[in-house]
Amino acid sequence: MDVIEFSMKNKFLIEMRERGYLSQCTDLSRLIDICDKKPITGYIGFDCTANSLHVGSLLQIMILKLMQKHGHQPIVLLGGGTTLIGDPSGKDTTRKILEKKEINKNILSIKKVFNKILNTSNKKTKPIFVNNADWLLKLNYIKFLRDVGRHFTINKMLTFDSVKLRLEREQSLSYMEFNYMILQAYDFYQLFKDQKCILQIGGSDQWGNIINGVDLIRRILKKEAFGITSPLITLASGAKMGKTEKGAIWLNEKLLSSYDYWQFWRNTNDSDVKKFLYYFTDIEVSKIQNIIKDEKDINNLKILLANEATRLLHGKAASLKAEKTAKEIFKDRVLSKNLPEILIKKVDLDNGINILDFLSENRILASKSEARRAIINKGIKIDDVVVSDLTTIIEAKNFKNKSLKISFGKKKHYLIKIT
Repeated sequence: MDVIEFSMKNKFLIEMRERGYLSQCTDLSRLIDICDKKPITGYIGFDCTANSLHVGSLLQIMILKLMQKHGHQPIVLLGGGTTLIGDPSGKDTTRKILEKKEINKNILSIKKVFNKILNTSNKKTKPIFVNNADWLLKLNYIKFLRDVGRHFTINKMLTFDSVKLRLEREQSLSYMEFNYMILQAYDFYQLFKDQKCILQIGGSDQWGNIINGVDLIRRILKKEAFGITSPLITLASGAKMGKTEKGAIWLNEKLLSSYDYWQFWRNTNDSDVKKFLYYFTDIEVSKIQNIIKDEKDINNLKILLANEATRLLHGKAASLKAEKTAKEIFKDRVLSKNLPEILIKKVDLDNGINILDFLSENRILASKSEARRAIINKGIKIDDVVVSDLTTIIEAKNFKNKSLKISFGKKKHYLIKIT
C-alpha cells in the first residue's frame, strides 16, 4: 500500500492506520476524499458454520465499531447463503456441509455478539444485519451465468491464493467451492445496489475476493466501490488467532465463560500485548501510547488488556469480577466463589464419573485423549491435589459442602457444584 497523506478531517481512516487495522486498500486516496465529504456504508461478511464466532473474528468486529465511532454505518453480512457452500480460503479440505435449519440457528446465536459490542441505539450508525440467503437462494442459474459469470475468467480465478494454494498442495477443490468467490462478489454488488454500500472490509486472505466485487460493480453498474483488508493476526507462538491448544476462544459466553475469556487475554504473550491494546480495546490511541510509555510492568498491561477486552464483550461487571477472581486465586490462594461453575446432579454421581469422561463432557478439555495427556503430564488437580490415576472416579464423597475445585494447569479453574 502506497504511503498517502491522510486528510486531517478523515479521522476514521487515520485511526484505522494508527491501530494497525489497515493493510491494503484498492484506492485509498479516493476513499479518503469520499470519507471527508460524507458518511459511508461498509460491510464485512461472517461465516455461520458454528453457533458462535471466536476471537479470530474480533478484529473485524472492532473495525465495524470504529466505523460507528466516526459516523459511518456498518453492515453485518451473515452468510446464510454462502455458508451452504463454504469459503475455501485458508482451508485444505471442503467444509462440512450444513443444513439451512442449523445455519439459521447459528445466525441467531452469532447476532447476539454484535448486539453486545456494537452501538445499536444511534439510528445513523446502528448496524444493518443482512443474510445473503435472501438473494442468493433466489438466483436463476442460467441468468446468473449470463449476467454475472461472464465477467469472471478462469485464468484470473486460478491466480487467487484461496484456489492456487489449495491446488499447489494437491488438495481437491470442488466446483461448488470454486464458485464461492463469484457469490461473494455478487454480495457486494447486491449491497451496493440495495444499501448504497461502497466499501467491503475483510482479512488479507480475502483480498482477491474483495477485488472481484469491486470489479463486478464497475463492470455492471459503471460505479466505483472500494475494498480494504486488515492484517491476519497470529500469536507470537505462531498459532492462528482464536485457536489454542485448549480449543477455540469463543465469543459466546455459553461456550466460554467471561472468566476464561479474561484469562485468555491476561495470558497474552509479552511481545503481543502492546499491539493487542491497539487492536482489541477502544482506549484512545494517544492514551495507549502514554500508557505504554509510562507503564514498565508488562503484567499491568496484560491486566489492562484483559479488563478492557472483557468489558467490551461481557460488560464492566463481568470484567471486574474476573479480575477479582483471578486475584483471589493466584494472590490470596483462596477458593473463589466467582470461579466458572459446572453444575451436576447428585443422581449422576451415584455410580461415580470417570475423570476422563468428566473433563471432556464438561468441556474442561476438548476430548478424552487431551484429558488423558493432561493427567499423564500432572496437569489436573482436584482441590489442589494432583490427579495421577487415569481411572480416578469422581463421587459424591469427594465434595465438601457440595462443591470441589478442578484445575487444569495453573490458570484454568472450575468450581464443581452438586445441584
